[in-house]
Amino acid sequence: MQENTNHLKKLKRKLNLSSIIAISIAGMLGGIFVLPGIAAAKTGSSVWLAFLLAAICILPAVLSKSELATAMPKSGGAYIYIERAFGPLFGTIAGLGLWLSLLLKSAFCLVGFGAYLLVITKTDYLPIEHLAIIFLFLIMILNILGVKKVGKVQLFVVIVSILSLFSLLILGLPEGKKENINQFIKFGNEGLITTIAFVYIAYAGVTKVAAIAGEVKNPNKNLPLSMIFSLVLITIIYTTISYVLLKNVDLKYLQNDYKPIYTLSTTIGSEWFSITIALVGVLTLISMANSGVLASSRFPFAMANDKLLPQAFTKVHRRYLTPINTIFLTCFIMALFILFLDLEKIAKLASAFKVCMFIAVNLCVIILRETSVQWYKPSYQSPMYPYIQIFGIISGIILLFYLGLMPFIVLLGVSIIGVIIYFIFGKKSSRSGVLSRYVQHSVFSFLFKNNTRLNNDSLINEEKTTIQIHESINHEAEVIIPLLGEEVSPLDIIDIGTGLNSSNHLQVLNITEVPDQTSTEIFEGETPKNRALYRLVKNHSESNNTKSSFKAIATHNLQETISVISTISKVKWLVLGWDGRSYNGIFFKNPLGWILNHINSNFALYKCNGTQSISKILLSIRHDSLDYDEIILTTKNIAKHFNTKFTMIHIVPNNSSERMMENIKNKSNNKLKETEAEILIVKTETPLEYISDISAEYDLLIIGTPRKDSWKDVLFGTGKDLFALHANCSVLRLTFKHESNK
Repeated sequence: MQENTNHLKKLKRKLNLSSIIAISIAGMLGGIFVLPGIAAAKTGSSVWLAFLLAAICILPAVLSKSELATAMPKSGGAYIYIERAFGPLFGTIAGLGLWLSLLLKSAFCLVGFGAYLLVITKTDYLPIEHLAIIFLFLIMILNILGVKKVGKVQLFVVIVSILSLFSLLILGLPEGKKENINQFIKFGNEGLITTIAFVYIAYAGVTKVAAIAGEVKNPNKNLPLSMIFSLVLITIIYTTISYVLLKNVDLKYLQNDYKPIYTLSTTIGSEWFSITIALVGVLTLISMANSGVLASSRFPFAMANDKLLPQAFTKVHRRYLTPINTIFLTCFIMALFILFLDLEKIAKLASAFKVCMFIAVNLCVIILRETSVQWYKPSYQSPMYPYIQIFGIISGIILLFYLGLMPFIVLLGVSIIGVIIYFIFGKKSSRSGVLSRYVQHSVFSFLFKNNTRLNNDSLINEEKTTIQIHESINHEAEVIIPLLGEEVSPLDIIDIGTGLNSSNHLQVLNITEVPDQTSTEIFEGETPKNRALYRLVKNHSESNNTKSSFKAIATHNLQETISVISTISKVKWLVLGWDGRSYNGIFFKNPLGWILNHINSNFALYKCNGTQSISKILLSIRHDSLDYDEIILTTKNIAKHFNTKFTMIHIVPNNSSERMMENIKNKSNNKLKETEAEILIVKTETPLEYISDISAEYDLLIIGTPRKDSWKDVLFGTGKDLFALHANCSVLRLTFKHESNK
């Protein structure tokens, strides 16, 4: 069993751009053969507009999934993204939702397939549903046998389908009656929005390639290109074909028509042409149904391997190496949908599940970006962030309301089942999502927490990690510099740390945070990066006559690792690289924001602006700062290390009294006795502009921890330190931990 599982996991990257575009388009082509007729009955000749607007609503999910796929180019797609962002509980619900959405779309294709097959065979004595069940049984057998070369057949079907649809355009565009398209928005805006929600499922396959990202060549480039190109191409096909359909076929004939493309072909072409189109419809729909069963049966298999479902679903056929139990289950559920739901209800449910999954995908991008989780490094980033994601989330929620009550009831039921399954099978999982670490505990934390602390295995793992960290730390070091991988210049940070060090002991740690699903062992040891950093630290230690050491640490929980480091008795300073952001919000926090509130030592954040050497230092400090004395003393030490002097500046409002100015001056002079520091007291109502201008004359700006006033910072933690952002030199921000805060 283990051997088979490993065999399935070792996927070769063999799919090029054209192949994954074909796979993506193949996942969407079937809808054009079934959906336009039923959709037109809901809105009139504006059905082409509904398809266009549905594509626009799906675009955010395409961009988000492209970003996620380049950060996590592994097979599994949305299930992997949601499970890593939200944790096993939501991963279980999402896995069920994705599984059911694929099931429903495959069932939808089989019903449409039956309608087209009846046209070819010219029989009407066999109900469409029964015909669909017969072919579902054949598809199940094919999937168990693991039929090879399916990809090449699928590419052939895609090409034939597109050519056939193109021929319909050529023949149908010049024909038709203008009066057929006069009933543009037949049932008003509500009817149009309902139709947009209804046809949402038509584009579900656009992100299908993300689920096979582990088999794609050059995924960083090819995944975004394939998804965006496929969406544009399929949107053109849906809008133009639906326009031609409504122009040539009277709306009254389409209300219950499951084979609208055949109906169009009989209107504008000969009988043999119509039969050919029906045959293409049969091939396209059966191909989609087969690929849907193939893909959907892998979701329960993957969830069972992640210990979120019974281990019986991990069973593979000894000879064919296919997940036999999950294929049986998938086809059984599909048969129930086909027998007890009509085509319209199947499409509505499929759309509802897909809308929910795409909302979750957009949320994943926001969560992973806002928490600044270390391992999230997408090579492609969605443009117009976060506005495009917010649009996708809001538009998805609106569309859900227009799908009716039944989808809501089913979604609620699936969520309840997912929660039950999680607490029976998945709660023992020691993994946790990003939100279990970075969502603020006071807001919805009961939803996102994995509660793994109650799990004995997790307690053992945490204790083991703490022991490993203590063994890695130089307990004599007063300054520890955790390198997190995004530093512009590690050497500059080490130099700053040396300036903060009152003893000769300093340690540099290269800390790598990896998802719970990944072993830490592969990131430890003598990697090229670790060897380079070791050499850097050694050379700096020799040239500065310090006792510096280096260690590489891999962890599943960055903030807890740093917290353990900060508790080492002699650690006075942690020094980290910085991009200017370190706030906690009510909803989200990021690693630096967590450090701000939890570590037990002073820490310094260094934002490098490319300074080659430090010869002029500017200290900007509030006259009423709680850390006034500590910041000045620390600045003196840093200036001494760099063998230079510094300028202290106080920025006050224009309406400040002369008495206040005099008090600030006297206080500053008293604190700067026996130093060559210069004092500046400046009145201005535009402190940011002033700092931006004056910092250009200095190499380093030292500041304290600012106050948070922005509502955006308070809610989401997405703000930047404005002084650090506007400064035209490197910035060092100092935060002091007082005894009362420890």
